[in-house]
Amino acid sequence: MSKVNLKGVGVALITPFGKDSAIDFDTLAQLVDFQIENGVDYIVALGTTAETPTLSEKEHHKVVRFIVNKVQGKVPVVVGIGGNNTAKLVDTLKTFDFSGVSAILSVTPYYSKPTQEGLYRHYCALSQASPLPIILYNVPGRTGVNMTVETTLRIARDCKNVVATKEASGDLTQIKAIIDGASDGFDVISGDDSIVASVIEMGGIGVISVFANAFPKEMVWLVNNSLKGNAKEAGQKMDSEYNEMLRLMFVEGNPAGIKCLLNLRGMVENEVRLPLTSVSAETEKLIAKELALITNH
Repeated sequence: MSKVNLKGVGVALITPFGKDSAIDFDTLAQLVDFQIENGVDYIVALGTTAETPTLSEKEHHKVVRFIVNKVQGKVPVVVGIGGNNTAKLVDTLKTFDFSGVSAILSVTPYYSKPTQEGLYRHYCALSQASPLPIILYNVPGRTGVNMTVETTLRIARDCKNVVATKEASGDLTQIKAIIDGASDGFDVISGDDSIVASVIEMGGIGVISVFANAFPKEMVWLVNNSLKGNAKEAGQKMDSEYNEMLRLMFVEGNPAGIKCLLNLRGMVENEVRLPLTSVSAETEKLIAKELALITNH
């Protein structure tokens, strides 16, 4: 199994919709170009930010094939394949067209709230079925279950094609314990834009970023400087300039916030699919005000 380089910035790419709620592939092409031109290291398709649960299986395939064809091998493509039906995921891993894809990102099963043993067995089943390296994805705020340090390291130890975890627990103590306990070949990626510098300072290798959809160059700058040993200074500079925007981006959920921001930058329609809704007029006003401040720096 080929090794995938996940160091640096991966962007959790949105799925742009038109006014009719259909996928806007012309805009998707522009977003992919924008990311590559601004130096992101890899693209994540079908993540949470892509509103994947609202896409049909046919749309899943179309989005992945479109992104792979657009990227043309310039950067790796990672595809989100996750859910709470282990047997169905195993079948997907065996039948999905992964040509041109470098790795899989798989979120812990949501809603079901499995035990730690259940999480372990779930990922063991995916590992056995997967033709590609797997990145674990722990995001308890969305799934209702936290994958512990012990379970994460147990999976990494027993499943050789599990190569990294995207940690979005927000718990720096937990993240540090995973980094300290991990053997060579298993990496930790920040799943939170606001703590990237701290995670890298502890030994993480980068971020899978929502913010990079709108500000890829800035996120690349932060991560590259942090990886060079300047995490504290880079993090402080980023905080002073973008901390409020990062907060506003998530105040009414993801990807409503980032789509509003991209819309204000003239890049996408401000359209999400139910059950998500666009941010309120009040939040949009605050995002617009903060964007004006950033732009005038």
